[in-house]
Amino acid sequence: MKIINIKKNIRSTKRLTEIIRVLSSFGFQEVLTDIGLENFTSHKKIESESAEKEVDLQLARPVRMRMVLEKLGPTFIKLGQILATRPDLIPPEWAEEFKRLQDNCNLVPFEDIEKVLTDEFPGRLELLFSSIEETPLAAASMAQVHRARLKDNTRVVIKVLRPGVRRIVEEDMALLEGLAQFVEAYFSDLGYSPIAASTEFSKELSKEMNLNQEAQATNRLRRYFEDDPNICFPKVYETASTRNILTLEEIMGQPLSSVDPKALTAKERRTIVENGTDAVFKQCLRFGFFHADPHPGNIFLLPGQRLCFIDCGMTGHLDKKTAEQLIDLVAAVSQDDIDKLCRVIIELTDMDPAITDRRDFRVELRQFTASFQDANLKQLDISKLLSDFFAMLQRYHIVCPGDLLFLTKALTTIEGVAEYFDPTFNVLEHVEPQIQEVVTRRYGFEALRHRMQKSMTGYIELFENMPGDLQRILDQIRSGRFTLNLEMRRFEHLADKVELSSRLMGISMIISALIVGSSILILADSLSKKPGFLGILGIVGLVGAGLYSAGFVISFLLPKKKEK
Repeated sequence: MKIINIKKNIRSTKRLTEIIRVLSSFGFQEVLTDIGLENFTSHKKIESESAEKEVDLQLARPVRMRMVLEKLGPTFIKLGQILATRPDLIPPEWAEEFKRLQDNCNLVPFEDIEKVLTDEFPGRLELLFSSIEETPLAAASMAQVHRARLKDNTRVVIKVLRPGVRRIVEEDMALLEGLAQFVEAYFSDLGYSPIAASTEFSKELSKEMNLNQEAQATNRLRRYFEDDPNICFPKVYETASTRNILTLEEIMGQPLSSVDPKALTAKERRTIVENGTDAVFKQCLRFGFFHADPHPGNIFLLPGQRLCFIDCGMTGHLDKKTAEQLIDLVAAVSQDDIDKLCRVIIELTDMDPAITDRRDFRVELRQFTASFQDANLKQLDISKLLSDFFAMLQRYHIVCPGDLLFLTKALTTIEGVAEYFDPTFNVLEHVEPQIQEVVTRRYGFEALRHRMQKSMTGYIELFENMPGDLQRILDQIRSGRFTLNLEMRRFEHLADKVELSSRLMGISMIISALIVGSSILILADSLSKKPGFLGILGIVGLVGAGLYSAGFVISFLLPKKKEK
């Protein structure tokens, strides 16, 4: 184990050195200085690397940081792509730049891909596939995609996790988590926890590296839309899929990113936009599980303006309660109800409720709602509302749940698609019936009846169980086994304060007694006919009291070591 740990530490050290060199070569030496890593490698190496700058330092910092992430490979590309969805963690201009991160990487030789396939399907590869094209369809940071045919001649695509990418990502994540601990220990005003952010990022990366999870998400979304004539998801071939391999039906269509709107009629463009908008809002509001990255490259156009969504690796969850809270958020903004808006913010986030009582916070909320006052539901831009809302929370260091930001990303992306194909299309006006359906489900007669029925059932169960519960309590009291456990938060701090106060009073009384007793001895000695022993004893007492007092004062002036 020790040898393995040593090797791992050496690899981490080499990787950290590489990161420092790349940051330096793109003009980020001040970042290294700020986090205390400027002395990690020799100055000569850094200076020689800095002398050969890879980019024009006149470029904006967000642009250069995007290039750094692309240079550092798959872990950092994914880090940037996820941060692009988190404007609550990074400035908006950085998030906008990170959306441009390129996922195209160098091709993995087919020999290496074939070895992965052979290892994943030992002795079964020839039984599953009749042919696999050596030239890849796409090469992303995490996986590479190849066309293939199953034994029954079905056309499929195989998504293969890049060889060695799991080890690289795990090592990079261990390094990032270590850096997060370092940053959190020395920088307390970031407004969020770097450790928590790195943990969330690690979970997201682990999810993307497990192709079984993407298969499950694809199957789930496919079931939701199996009766929808306008929307579909690719079929997953589970017998030809593993944790590192995902086999899907080949979609015989055209990515929206390669479709020229001018080649379509106005009716065709409108149908495409309506279908895409319906698909995203149904996922969010009706099913509570949505494709978080519906950009034009992930949507295929099929005959009849049908749409097929692919690449379901990034998904989000929106439970019923959160969907209702978002409706309350929109309602509070449109009604200019600041108190209701504060309650929604407290429910949606983990913020300190005391922040909502601050004057500056409520003033900014008033300004935020004022910018949407003249818009009714049909004209309200929900994606802009959510983006501005999260940007405002960021200024108060309030961290929002990741799924809500994924939701904003999904809505913003599909609105961008709609604007590209049909700039006159009003997304909110089109989905208003779906929003009204959510409101009706919450406030309609049937919803109220269901809530009352649920409450009554709970009260009935409470009264039914009460006699038995009371009997058990009485039995415990009779047998002397009844105990009451109370948890008083910060009570231990109160106990420490009481103990400290007791010590101070005790020390003060001792010093006072020494001073008074010594004074009496000195006075008695001066009044006696033969001064001597009593006076000396009194002086010793006064000196002791002085030393004790000085030590007592010094102990308060010296810095205290914080208890962990």
